[in-house]
Amino acid sequence: MATPTPPTAPGRRGADRRRIVGLVAGQAAVQAGSFALLIAMSWTAVQLGGRGAVTAVTLAATLPRALLLLFGGALTDLLGPRALLLRTTGVRVLVLTAGAVVTATTQSLGPLVVIALVDGVLLGLGGPAAGVLLPRLAPQEHLGRANSLFSMVLRLAPLAGSPLGAWLVVVGGLPVAMAGAAAGCVLWLGCAAYVTHGMTRPAPAPQGPSLLRRSGDGFRLLAAHPRLRWMFVACFAMDLAFLWPAEVALPLRAAERGWGVGAVALVLAAFSAGALASAALGAALAHRLPAPLKLVVTGAGLAAGMGAMALVPSPGALAGTAAAVGLLSGLNGPALLTAYQQAVPDGRMGAAMSTFALSGIGAAPLSLALFSPVSLHLGVTGTWLLCAALALVSPLAAAVALRAGKEKTAGRSTADRVRTVPETTATSV
Repeated sequence: MATPTPPTAPGRRGADRRRIVGLVAGQAAVQAGSFALLIAMSWTAVQLGGRGAVTAVTLAATLPRALLLLFGGALTDLLGPRALLLRTTGVRVLVLTAGAVVTATTQSLGPLVVIALVDGVLLGLGGPAAGVLLPRLAPQEHLGRANSLFSMVLRLAPLAGSPLGAWLVVVGGLPVAMAGAAAGCVLWLGCAAYVTHGMTRPAPAPQGPSLLRRSGDGFRLLAAHPRLRWMFVACFAMDLAFLWPAEVALPLRAAERGWGVGAVALVLAAFSAGALASAALGAALAHRLPAPLKLVVTGAGLAAGMGAMALVPSPGALAGTAAAVGLLSGLNGPALLTAYQQAVPDGRMGAAMSTFALSGIGAAPLSLALFSPVSLHLGVTGTWLLCAALALVSPLAAAVALRAGKEKTAGRSTADRVRTVPETTATSV
């Protein structure tokens, strides 16, 4: 008698789709506000103190975020994503609202640094909780397309947020940009409440490891899994090379050559438009494109494109080159994330995603610490070219990761064949 198949939970597929839409919409809103705030804070810092000021504000925003990501991943595994997301996002609304009031009454760098510092702490604690949601909502075989779709929609955030930030600087300055970022957080708070509804807090493990020890779980995963480790290196190298040109060199070049804040917004929007187009292609065809193309070829193209951006003479040419770089990034980024997620062992996604986020967020302060002093000797263009050369590490590491994955699969297939022989013989007898 055939064993009956358990019925599928009614509406589960539809519910997952609705939650994915809610997740994407909420993240698009909060990211658009954050990009507008990034443009406003960077430009305000340049006006207040030049290179040193923008470096100080960026470090204040990124360094605590990087340090607290590991604890955010451990807290996500302990408390669940719902508890952490709702609390950190709610507090962030209050901080940005208060920041809008404070920056409206003073024109000094100190409050800007403090607000960036507190905002970075909250993003570090809540970031891993947001990162574990999509793997829960999309089956693994569709995760690549889901990540491409997620990336495609999030690319709209800088596309809308960059010109919005520039416009807000002209119209109302930094206070208005902070108020806009707070509004984006409010929308994300509502979407997060819907998406995580029913996600209960995990049962506490009796006499489990301390939070400090759990914060190192992601690094222990990297040590134990070669493919995971090399994918981390690929992501980290690309982010390390890309962040200084995008966050420091670009506004400095625009200010030095008199292009204005609009040029910064134009370049970032062009990059996002290119990435949006290729992410849309990935959402439809990601499962059909070979991994070496998505990870290695596009990574090498990104390094070449970054070098070209350092040499172009006008904002229009820089924007066109940025669009081409964005086309490659829209395929490369989601592919790196998907390959990393698929290599994570079961039940370890929270710790793994906190470490993955560290490859991006943690690269920012290190990139600033490395390349800002170097730029004093090599200049903006020379340091930008150095960053482009460093970006070549990413496709090389991705190629090693793919090879490690093939070796693991081949070893598992051999072991399966060995185990199959006695099982088949026993069945025949």
